[in-house]
Amino acid sequence: MDTRLFSPRYRLLVLLCTVYALSGTRSPVVAAGRSCADTRQVYSEKGYSTGTAPQTQISGEHLRLCPQDYTCCSSQMEETLALQSERDFLKSVEENSQFLLTTFTQRHRKFDEFFRELIDLSEKSMNQMFTKTYGRLFTQNAHVFQELFVELRRYYSGGSVSLSEVLSDFWSRLVERVFSLVNPQYQFSEDYLECVSKHAEQLQPFGDVPRKLRVQVSRAFIASRALSQGLATGRDIVNKATKLTADSECVRGLMRQWYCPLCRGIPSLRPCHSLCLNVMKGCLANQADLDTEWNNFIDALYQISEKLEGPFNMELAADSISVKVSEAIMHMQENSVSISTKVFQGCGSPRPAPGRSKRSPKESGGNRRPFRTYSPEEKPTTAAGTNLDRLVTELKERLRPMRGFWVSLPHTICNDEKMAADVTNEDRCWNGQTRGRYLPDVTGDGLVSQINNPEVEVDIARPDVRTRQLIMELRVVTNKLRHAQTGQDMDFMDSEEGSGSGGGDHGERYNDDWPGYGPYSPPNNNPPRNPATNPAKPPRVRERNGSKWNRNNGHGRVRSATNQLTLSLFPLLSLPFVVTVAPMWR
Repeated sequence: MDTRLFSPRYRLLVLLCTVYALSGTRSPVVAAGRSCADTRQVYSEKGYSTGTAPQTQISGEHLRLCPQDYTCCSSQMEETLALQSERDFLKSVEENSQFLLTTFTQRHRKFDEFFRELIDLSEKSMNQMFTKTYGRLFTQNAHVFQELFVELRRYYSGGSVSLSEVLSDFWSRLVERVFSLVNPQYQFSEDYLECVSKHAEQLQPFGDVPRKLRVQVSRAFIASRALSQGLATGRDIVNKATKLTADSECVRGLMRQWYCPLCRGIPSLRPCHSLCLNVMKGCLANQADLDTEWNNFIDALYQISEKLEGPFNMELAADSISVKVSEAIMHMQENSVSISTKVFQGCGSPRPAPGRSKRSPKESGGNRRPFRTYSPEEKPTTAAGTNLDRLVTELKERLRPMRGFWVSLPHTICNDEKMAADVTNEDRCWNGQTRGRYLPDVTGDGLVSQINNPEVEVDIARPDVRTRQLIMELRVVTNKLRHAQTGQDMDFMDSEEGSGSGGGDHGERYNDDWPGYGPYSPPNNNPPRNPATNPAKPPRVRERNGSKWNRNNGHGRVRSATNQLTLSLFPLLSLPFVVTVAPMWR
């Protein structure tokens, strides 16, 4: 036996080798000779050439982002992987926000198609119903109804249109037409018919129907337009918010967590969950600041969609237009004698029509049958292959998980097993330097909270301008949605009395408008106005050629809007005598 095996020098060498083996520390010679085969394979699978990749580990003094330990990465590889980490990050943000983008895009398209088809069906239904009932008399005056739907479409499409003015114009034109039809034995000039329309509010020839229709149509159209615009705005905001550019500090953090293990020769090692969260919160600090306004926006979308299920139902409103117009015309027909008497007293005695004293049956379209409402099988209840209840239910289901999206995005990314180790695997993950537990605390959400982020250096004194713009956009659309919930259109709140296109009819609801709600008595916040205290409506300007006001009867003359009545009117029935020499309203 060789006695050198028991010499002190030999025993010391064995002891040192044992210590190295137990401690896991690699000697420089062993470390430098470790194979980089795994790193080269992963690098190649990503589509990069391994021409600059070391066969075995080399000194890491050249590294700028990863720990300068022995490494399998050249300088070129580190730069390439840094760019790859940025692409991986942007792709992950895009993939995790795809649900938002898809939902807003598809829901907007479906609601928009549905609302537009409802308007088309409403007009088609009215044309069919009125043509069948009144024949040529309706077709001769069809442009009055066509103009109503043109304006309704223009409003829904975002045009600068006041619903109250649209409906008021419609009733004014309609009362002139119907008044002429129920008094065929007279010949009316344009000035005379204008006198009739100007005092329609006093006469109430259509009863309470115009107010009911205005409330129902205004609420439904305001809510529908606000929802459609809100969904489009949500789509645009998600598009802008996810078009990121990672700054150098963010890229440094991304590279250190995702690809420094690859350079170390252990490509399968995932970053610790808390390390990933700190990196993501630093890179997505500005997006997290969207959270408060984003949640308010989602809540407002949810609430307006609920309104569309109930009293602001667009299906019922679109269905009711022709029904209520027919009710209004029937009311005027039934009360034509008393209405005509008041008009003759106020506007003067009209000239008899030459050659005849009544409308011929042929011209009237038959036996002058009264207008009727829909039968149940005639009512169009669906459009675009679906119905409103289904659309709203699907939307609400998709809106719920959207709350808190931007704050939870770092967690969503880091919960992906491809991006980070499981939260329970705290001791066998990459902590930024080596395999082991990650000790720093996870930072808070938002820009200001990143002041102590250990992984990404963030300048909290320089908020992102684009993010501030998105916050303002969210506030604007949320405010619009909230006003729409009360029947108010912000675009016309300054120009119309009370509550924008809602006209101040808060709380009004009619059980004949919305079946199933039962009787409802709104608070009397807006008492009826006394006609004696209200000035007459200003006259509308009429054009002789190519105008919607053209009478085509050759009588009357064009009146200017400045030639309007300025005196207050008094109730007709309170007058002690009837002036027969001059008309009271002219």
